[in-house]
Amino acid sequence: MSASTVSSWSIAACMSAACENEQEKNFFNRNKTCNGLSFSNSCLVRNECSSIFGCWRSKHRRNPTSGGIRAVAVQPVMEVTSKKKPPTKERRVVVTGMGVVTPIGHDPDVFYENLLQGVSGISEIEAFDCSHFPTRIAGEIKSFSTAGWVAPKLSKRMDKFMLYMLTAGKKALSDGGITEDVMEELDKTKCGVLIGSAMGGMKVFNDAIESLRISYKKMNPFCVPFATTNMGSAMLAMDLGWMGPNYSISTACATSNFCILNAANHIIRGEADVMLCGGSDAVIIPIGLGGFVACRALSQRNSDPTRASRPWDSNRDGFVMGEGAGVLLLEELEHAKRRGATIYAEFLGGSFTCDAYHMTEPHPEGAGVILCIEKALAQSGISKEDVNYINAHATSTPAGDLREYQALVHCFGQNPELRVNSTKSMIGHLLGAAGAVEAVATVQAIRSGWVHPNINLENPEEGVDTNLLVGPKKERLDVKVALSNSFGFGGHNSSILFAPYK
Repeated sequence: MSASTVSSWSIAACMSAACENEQEKNFFNRNKTCNGLSFSNSCLVRNECSSIFGCWRSKHRRNPTSGGIRAVAVQPVMEVTSKKKPPTKERRVVVTGMGVVTPIGHDPDVFYENLLQGVSGISEIEAFDCSHFPTRIAGEIKSFSTAGWVAPKLSKRMDKFMLYMLTAGKKALSDGGITEDVMEELDKTKCGVLIGSAMGGMKVFNDAIESLRISYKKMNPFCVPFATTNMGSAMLAMDLGWMGPNYSISTACATSNFCILNAANHIIRGEADVMLCGGSDAVIIPIGLGGFVACRALSQRNSDPTRASRPWDSNRDGFVMGEGAGVLLLEELEHAKRRGATIYAEFLGGSFTCDAYHMTEPHPEGAGVILCIEKALAQSGISKEDVNYINAHATSTPAGDLREYQALVHCFGQNPELRVNSTKSMIGHLLGAAGAVEAVATVQAIRSGWVHPNINLENPEEGVDTNLLVGPKKERLDVKVALSNSFGFGGHNSSILFAPYK
């Protein structure tokens, strides 16, 4: 170590010690008439003591009347005493509205009826020429209009993930009976939006890169804000004037569940009375398709698209990418009752965990998933015997389906009442929107008393007991408690629980 380095550290130590001594002196030897103020000869005001030497640098400003340096108040050290909050009644959270944009319907009832009938939304990609890709199929939305939901000027500029999000969000409000008159009565400081996206505005950002190849002057001035995952929630809040919690979460394919549970927690803590929550994604574009092809994650069953997504089947060869949005309107129970809202189901709670194992592969023993499910049950006060319906994450990947199935058997055993299905068998994997769309399917199962089939399950994977899985036709089920799982790249696990409102 050089002499200059030693000297520098010595000076630093001396300055730090001097500063501490002077702080102590000022603290114990204040002038009684100055009310605990430390004036300009103190190191709390002087800039000599840099924060990197361990001395707090005060924020000071000129006194507008005297031109001198304003005194800085030094607060005495107080003994910290913990005060317990008075016991409060737990605020219950209910679902009062739903909105979807999916490959098989843009209305919750149409969407669910198609699920019950086993209708597949998987088809050949038409949005662009993908003839040179090894995968040429997806759960692509063929027909979609923002008319009546999004302003025409914004419709031309926004990425589709935002258009799907705004449309589904407003449809959830309409479905929940939030009319203009009701909107005027809402306390907008207690209304929030928490809708996420796994991929954000990939199309807008990709277009900006192509424009940049010519000149930065050709770039869309909205390319940055319209590419960020939070802007959909922000734009929806601006449109509605909602000033409560507003942000987005991005945890890959677990995004929606994270958003739903956090939105419910805002209501439980009293920070909001009403929350729009869910997820949206739209990446059926060349860069999106190419990226997942490079990961070797997608099915290549191009000759038979409707049979490509086949969770738990031994002939599955990867997931099928989908697009769309799902939004739930969550509301505090008493708030919903006061305005006479129709209550579809009660949200009981959930949990998150991390595999801490691999970027894309599930933990071989399902440790993170098991922990997540057990925590969700414990935090919701639900026994495993009460759960009789599970909407599984099951994406049709060789490793993921089996690991989740084994985790479910570990947590719930061979419960003869338990029925498990995968919405992805019909609409593919909607990435960050998957959890919200599947939450809508879960709530619809509670409302209707029917659970949708697992299509394409022709040759079950060895070790998979089909007695737990819903068959190729819809089945009657009086749902007691429903669990919905979503997992994402990065080892993100999420489980949320719904039940009939009683």
